[in-house]
Amino acid sequence: MPDIKILIVQICVILLATYVVGWLLSKFHQPQVVGEMVAGVLLGPSLLGWIAPRLSAAIFPPSSIGPLSLLSQVGLLLFMFMVGLEFDTKKLRRLGHVAVVVSHTSIIVPFVSGALLAMYLYRRVGDSSLPFTGFVLFMGAAMSVTAFPVLARILEERNLLGTRLGTLTIACAAVDDVTAWCLLAAIIALVRSEVNHLPVWQMLPALVAYLALMLFVLRPLLGRLIKRQEDGKGTEKIIAVVLLCMLVSSWTTEWLGVHALFGAFFAGVIMPKDNGFAEDVRRKFRLPVVVLFLPLFFAFTGLRTSFASIRGSEMILYCAAVFVVAVAGKFGGSTIAARLMGRPWRESASIGILMNTRGLVELVILNIGLDIGVLTRPLFSIMVLMAVGTTLLTTPVLMSMQRERRTLRPIPAHVYNPVSDSHTYRCSVDPFSSDFDYV
Repeated sequence: MPDIKILIVQICVILLATYVVGWLLSKFHQPQVVGEMVAGVLLGPSLLGWIAPRLSAAIFPPSSIGPLSLLSQVGLLLFMFMVGLEFDTKKLRRLGHVAVVVSHTSIIVPFVSGALLAMYLYRRVGDSSLPFTGFVLFMGAAMSVTAFPVLARILEERNLLGTRLGTLTIACAAVDDVTAWCLLAAIIALVRSEVNHLPVWQMLPALVAYLALMLFVLRPLLGRLIKRQEDGKGTEKIIAVVLLCMLVSSWTTEWLGVHALFGAFFAGVIMPKDNGFAEDVRRKFRLPVVVLFLPLFFAFTGLRTSFASIRGSEMILYCAAVFVVAVAGKFGGSTIAARLMGRPWRESASIGILMNTRGLVELVILNIGLDIGVLTRPLFSIMVLMAVGTTLLTTPVLMSMQRERRTLRPIPAHVYNPVSDSHTYRCSVDPFSSDFDYV
C-alpha cells in the first residue's frame, strides 16, 4: 500500500518546482509549459539526484514511483483526448495543398534522416535486446513530430495566431500530428507483434473493426446524443458518457497491441465538433490536466532521465548527431517545402523554426518507446535533451527572425482564429508580411 503522505509531498514539490521554473523562463519569453518540462527534468537524477541524492531519495523513493506513474498516465490519457478534440476533419479538408505538402515533407525528411541515423546508432547506443526494425522505425517517427499544443501556445503569446504565418503553421502542425500519430500507431503495433510473437495480419482485422465501430457507430450515436443538448453545453451525464467512451477506446487499443494513448486520441478525433460541444468539453478538462496531471508527467519523465549517462566523447558525439539530424531534418524539410510552394524565404524559415518545436508530444512518444522496449536509457536521455533543447530554441530564434525595425502594417481587422474556431476584430502587426494579407 503506497504511503499517501509521500505522494502528497511529491505533488506539492512538483507543482512548486514546475511553476517556479515556468515563471523564471517566462521572463525569457518561454511558454509556461516549456518551464514545466525543464523543471521535470531538473527534479530527476540529472540535477536534484546529483546535487542532493539523499533529499531526492527521500522525496522520490523507488517504491513511490508506481503511484506517480499511474497518475501521470491518467493525465496523459486526458491530454491526448484533448488533443484529439482540437482536430476537426472538416477544417483539415479546407486547408489547401500548401499545408499538406509542407506538413508531409516535414514528416518524410526527418523520418528518413532519423531512420538512417538509427541504423548507425543501433550497435553503438542500443543493445542486442532491441528489435532492429522497431528501433529504426521508432527513431524515425520520434524525429518527425511537432508539438501542436506548445506551438499554438507560442504563436498565441507572440501575437501571431491570426496572421498568415500563424494560420499556415497551425494548419501544417495539425496535419503533421494526425499523420505522425497514425504512423506511430502502426509502428507500435509492429513492435509489439514482434515482441509478443503475434503476426501483424492477425492484429489488423481487429484494428479495422475498432476503427469502423468508432467512425460509423459510436460517432453518429454521440452526435444524436449531443444534439439534444442546448448551446453545446456538456452536462455531468454527457461528460460521464464521453469519459467512458474515451476509457473504453483506450483499453481497446491497448488490448489490440497499439497503445492506450492512441485510443484516447482517436476518441477525441471522432467526437462531434458541431454545436460547440467539443470546445466545452476541452475547456472543462483543461484545468485539471494542465494544472495537475501534466506537471506530474514531466516529473515522471525527469525521474527516468539521467544526463549523467551521456558521458564520454562518443556519447557526446552521438548526442550532437541526434540534435543536428533532428533540427536539420525538420527545419530543412519544412523550410524548403514552404519555399517551393511559393512562400517568401523569411516566412518559410519561420515555418521551419516553428515546426521544429517538439515539446510535450515528443516526451509522450519517448516514454512510449521506453515502455515498449525500443529505447535504452542513455538514448532516452539523449532524445529528451533534444526535445527540450529544440523547444527552448524556438522562441528566441523566432524573435531573432523578426525585423528589428517593424513598420506598422495593420492586418485587416477581420481575423480568423483556427484554434478557437472564432472570428475576432483587431488590428496588429504581422512582422512576416510585406503587404496586406487576408487570412
